[in-house]
Amino acid sequence: MTAPTPDPSTAPGGAATTRVDVAIQGIRLLDAPVSRRAGAGPSDDGHVLIDGVGAAIPLSPRSPYTVRGGRLLLDGADTGVGVEAVARPRFYDLTTADGVPYEQIARLHSDRVLATTVVQTCVRYDEAERCRFCAIEESLRQGATVAVKTPAQIAEVARAAYELDGITQMVMTTGTSNGRDRGATHLARCVRAVRAVLPDLPIQVQCEPPGDLATLQELYDAGARSIGIHVESLDDGVRRRVMPGKGSVPLAEYRAAWAEAVRVFGWNQVSTYLIIGLGEDPDELVAGAEELIAMGVYPFVVPFRPIAGTLAVEVDGTVPPPREVTYDITRRVAAALDRAGMTGAGQAAGCAACGACSALGAAQAELDASGHGAGCAEACGRSA
Repeated sequence: MTAPTPDPSTAPGGAATTRVDVAIQGIRLLDAPVSRRAGAGPSDDGHVLIDGVGAAIPLSPRSPYTVRGGRLLLDGADTGVGVEAVARPRFYDLTTADGVPYEQIARLHSDRVLATTVVQTCVRYDEAERCRFCAIEESLRQGATVAVKTPAQIAEVARAAYELDGITQMVMTTGTSNGRDRGATHLARCVRAVRAVLPDLPIQVQCEPPGDLATLQELYDAGARSIGIHVESLDDGVRRRVMPGKGSVPLAEYRAAWAEAVRVFGWNQVSTYLIIGLGEDPDELVAGAEELIAMGVYPFVVPFRPIAGTLAVEVDGTVPPPREVTYDITRRVAAALDRAGMTGAGQAAGCAACGACSALGAAQAELDASGHGAGCAEACGRSA
C-alpha cells in the first residue's frame, strides 16, 4: 500500500517532512550527473543540493516530485524548496597510468565527499548469508568498479579530487574479509597512503567490529579521524532474518567495539547506521538510538530504500517504510541528539558529517529553529 502523498505546506515538520518524503518517494530528475547504482547501499540515488545542502535522493519515474527551474515541485506545485543537481566532478575524466578510470576507484558523494569501497567483495555475499539490502558485488559484476583498490590508486584519485573538485572529506569502507581483522588492515594501508599526499584531509573508515580491538587504534594511528561500525538494526530477530551472516556477530561485540572506538576516536567520532523499515519496533529503535548516544555513538538513522539487485527487492519485495513512521523516528532521534549536543557536523568525516542520506540534520535544524531543541550549546562545551 502506498503512503498518502503529504502536503509540505500543512504537514508537521515542514522542510524536514519534505526531506523525509523525497528520501522515500524520490524525485523524477532527468539529469543527475552524480549518481550511484548498486553497491553496499543505502540506495540507488542521485546527488543533489536541497536548499544548498547535499542530499542523496532516489531517482524514480513514479515520484510525485519533479524539478523545474531549480525548484522542487509536488504534483506540479512549488514546495518552496530549491533543488540543484551536483555537477559531474572533473576527476571522473581521468584514468590511472594502467588505464583504470578514476571513477572506478572512488566516487563523489554529495558535492564535497569522496568515497571508496577499498575491497568490493564480501565473504558474506553467499545468498544464505548476504545482507538482504546489500548489492556490494553487483557494481563489480557490472564493470563499474574494480575488486581491490590499491593504496596508491586511492591516494592518486584522492589528490586529484582534492585539487580539481575541492573535496573536503573522505569515506573508506570495505567488504568483509575472512581475516580476523575483517578487512580493517587494508583500510589502514589505504588511509596511510592518502594522508601521505593529503595530510590534512579528514577521513572516516567503516568496517565490522574487528576480532582484535587493538585494530581500532591502528586505524586511528594510520590517520582516520572518525569511524563507522554499522549494525543496521539492534533487534536480533531482524538481524537474523535480514542480515544472517553479519547478524551472527553478537551485539556484544558491536558494543565492545563502539566503546573502544569512542575511547580511541573520541565522543561523537563513532557512528552506526540504523535502518528504518527492516521490521524493528519504532519505539525500540529510538530507545536503542538513545543508548548509542549515551555511549558517544552517533546513530545515523535512514529509511530503507530499494536497491536493484538486492534480495530485499528481487526476492522479498520489500518497500520503503511509511513516510509518517520515518518522520516520527527521525524527529525523535534528532531530539535525542540535540539534547546530547551531538551533531553530524561535529564529526570529522563520514556519513553523519555528510548527512546526505538522512533527514536528521534537517530535523535538528527545525528543532533548534522552533525553540524545542537544545542546539549546540552543550556541544560547544564538550570535547570531540
